[in-house]
Amino acid sequence: MSDSDTPSTPRAGSLADFRAFREKMNAEILGEDNLVINRFFNLDGRAYESGALDVKTKELLGLVASMVLRCDDCVTYHVVRCQEEGVTREEAFEAFGVGLVVGGSIVIPHLRRAVARWTELEQETAG
Repeated sequence: MSDSDTPSTPRAGSLADFRAFREKMNAEILGEDNLVINRFFNLDGRAYESGALDVKTKELLGLVASMVLRCDDCVTYHVVRCQEEGVTREEAFEAFGVGLVVGGSIVIPHLRRAVARWTELEQETAG
């Protein structure tokens, strides 16, 4: 069975599936009370707090970095956060363009999934 066929580690699916899996696994991971892991999770959260750059800008940076690194879960997370921070579709597409230029054509499949997630979120908030 390939990784993509394993029901407990979904590669694609609804946003509800993504959110439920992320929440469940984060709780399990953090429940182990490992100092290094807990500190890293804390650092990750704090990196996106407002500072010289606002949260919206930091989420756009996270989105671009995630696209270049080709991390679909990360892309989904940052697409959700970007919409929560008020990023417009036009702003998102500018960020997608930067990710594509920096990452090259290998980013195109991740761009497709990012746009699909963006559209799914738009439909979720419209309905």
